[in-house]
Amino acid sequence: MVKNAFYAQSGGVTSVINASACGVIETARKHNDKIGNVFAGKNGIIGALQEDLIDTSLESDNDIAALRHTPSGAFGSCRFKLKGIDENRREYERLIEVFKAHNIGYFFYNGGGDSADTCYKVSQISRNLGFPVQAIHIPKTVDNDLPITDNCPGFGSVAKYVALSAREASFDVASMAKTSTKVFILEVMGRHAGWIAAAGALAADEKNDIPVVILFPEVDFNQKKFLALVDEKVKSHGYCTIIVSEGAQWEDGKFLAEQGTRDAFGHAQLGGAAPVVAGMVKEALGYKFHWAVADYLQRSARHIASKTDVEQAYAVGKAAVEMALDGESSIMTIIDRVSNNPYKWKIGKADLSKVANVEKMMPKEFISSDGFNITPSCRQYLLPLIMGEDYPPYINGLPDYVTLKNQLLAKQLKEFLI
Repeated sequence: MVKNAFYAQSGGVTSVINASACGVIETARKHNDKIGNVFAGKNGIIGALQEDLIDTSLESDNDIAALRHTPSGAFGSCRFKLKGIDENRREYERLIEVFKAHNIGYFFYNGGGDSADTCYKVSQISRNLGFPVQAIHIPKTVDNDLPITDNCPGFGSVAKYVALSAREASFDVASMAKTSTKVFILEVMGRHAGWIAAAGALAADEKNDIPVVILFPEVDFNQKKFLALVDEKVKSHGYCTIIVSEGAQWEDGKFLAEQGTRDAFGHAQLGGAAPVVAGMVKEALGYKFHWAVADYLQRSARHIASKTDVEQAYAVGKAAVEMALDGESSIMTIIDRVSNNPYKWKIGKADLSKVANVEKMMPKEFISSDGFNITPSCRQYLLPLIMGEDYPPYINGLPDYVTLKNQLLAKQLKEFLI
C-alpha cells in the first residue's frame, strides 16, 4: 500500500517556512503514485500526538502554491520537545500508533535544532517499535545556527530586514542628530549566535558611511569599551546606530536581557536588551536615544523577503520528498555554497546524528578585532543571502496572503493528553 506523509512545522516561524511546506506538498503531489497524501500536524508535533491531522488534499493547487509567498506557519507551530524514550516512552508509542492508524510512512519535520533532535529520535525509535518511518528534517531557523548547512532558510530574509531597517533608521537619526536623538538601538533575535546582529552591519558600505556598533552573543560584553566606542562614533559622525542581539551577555555568561524565566524548551526567556543598553548610554554619556525591538516583525516580513531565501526554502522542502523517495532517512536537507562570485549553491544532505543539538556560532574570523563589527569575509558570506526581491501579490495596497481550510481528518484513536 502507498504510504502517506506527515509534515509539521516547529519552533518560531519565519517569513519563508511556508515556502518549504509548498515545496513538500507540491512535490508529493507530483509523486502521488508513491506518496498517497500529505497530512500536516496542527500546531507541529502536537498535532501528531493528539491526532490532529490536517488533510492537505482538500487544499487547491492554487492555495498550496500561494504558501510560497505567505509568511508564518500555515498549519500552526509549537515549542514542544520530545524527551528521551527512557523518560517518556508513551509519547513515542503514541506517535507510532497515529502513524499506523493513518498509514504514515514519511515524516518531514520543518524546524531548527530542537526539531532536528525530535526528527532524529523518531527515525530511531520508529524502527525499535516495529514501524519504520522515513524521517527527514527540513532546516528552518532565523538564528542561522544549524551546523553543516551553509545557511538556514529563514535567516536571509531576517538579515535583509535588519540590514535595511538599520540603514533607514540611521538616515532618520542622522537627519535629527544635531538637536535631537543621537543614538538609535535596535534589538534583534539571536540567543547564542550573532548572525542576525551581524546583518545589521550591512547597513553601512562604501556608499553609506553609517556608524554601526554590533553587540554579539559570542563576544563578552565590555561596558567600558562599548561606551567609549559609542562616544567616539557620536563625536565623529554626530550619531551612532547600535545593533544588539537579544543574547548579548556579560563575561560571567548572564544575558543582558535575562528575565529569570524559562521557555518550553528550557531556554532562558530573553527580552529587553535594548532598554538595558539605552540606560547605559544615557547614564554614562547623556545622549538622547531611541530604541526598538524588531521581535516578530523581523521574522514575519514576507513583503521584503530575500529572493535567495525563498528559493532555498522551497528547494529544501522539495528535496526532502525526493530524498525520501530515494530511500533516505535520518537526514537533513542542507544548502551547500558552491561559489561566492558568482554566488552559486546546491542542495545536499547531512546525517541527523551530526545535526541534533549542535549550534553553529559566528566564527571568530567573521567578527572584527575590536568585537563590535564584522569582517570583509563575513560581509562576503552575508550579502548573497539577502540578494533579490520576491514580492508577494498585492490587493488594495496590502499583501495577498493565503489562509488554508486546514480541515482535520476524522480521529481513529482515543484522546491523548500531553
